[in-house]
Amino acid sequence: MPDWISVVLKTLAAVVALLIMTRLLGKRQVSQLSPFEYVTGITIGSLAAYIPLETQIPWYLGLVSLFVWFLVALGIEYLQLSSNTIREWIDGRSVMLISQGKVLEKNLRQERITVSELMSHLRNKNVFNLDDVEFAVMEPDGAINVQLKPDRRPLTLQALGIHRAGREHFPRIVIMEGTVLERPLAKLGLDRNWLNKELAKADKKLEDVFLAQVDSQGNLHIDLYDSPSS
Repeated sequence: MPDWISVVLKTLAAVVALLIMTRLLGKRQVSQLSPFEYVTGITIGSLAAYIPLETQIPWYLGLVSLFVWFLVALGIEYLQLSSNTIREWIDGRSVMLISQGKVLEKNLRQERITVSELMSHLRNKNVFNLDDVEFAVMEPDGAINVQLKPDRRPLTLQALGIHRAGREHFPRIVIMEGTVLERPLAKLGLDRNWLNKELAKADKKLEDVFLAQVDSQGNLHIDLYDSPSS
């Protein structure tokens, strides 16, 4: 077999194996990474890239190594779910950076965060004034979450003494590219008759609708296909 065909086939095998493992490891591996997940991602990616180009040893041994790392990562995740102590030992603990409006310099030094970096994280949370912050916590994945002081928080309906009746539902798309999506309709307790009536009220035809979504109040929002350019 020509070398280039061998490389193509081994690359495809590595990609398929990597996609399957990523799916099985779950969304945590592709979101904010803990230190162990960071190391796992680099190692698995390096092994997958190495497999197609290795010609001195059987290529399937690379897949064996890849599979071993996958099993280790999967086992660690199950251990983290079963024990808070193990989870804290592997991922670390949350660290308070600001408590009751006071910056904790010792914790900043412990996490090797400068004041400039702290302020940058606060600005990412739309907080520009340090005096507005009641608490700031660094999570194990490196994210910093902020709680504002009570008098600086946005007004809510509860704070205004307004109580809404009933529960809101998640907005769902019910028409996509002119096709009715039956499952979202059913989850909302609606049917095609309701949808047809709403389209008729808006004087729209189903085939002209690119997207339609039912919001939390039960209103239908319609987005039509773009008109063909002249």
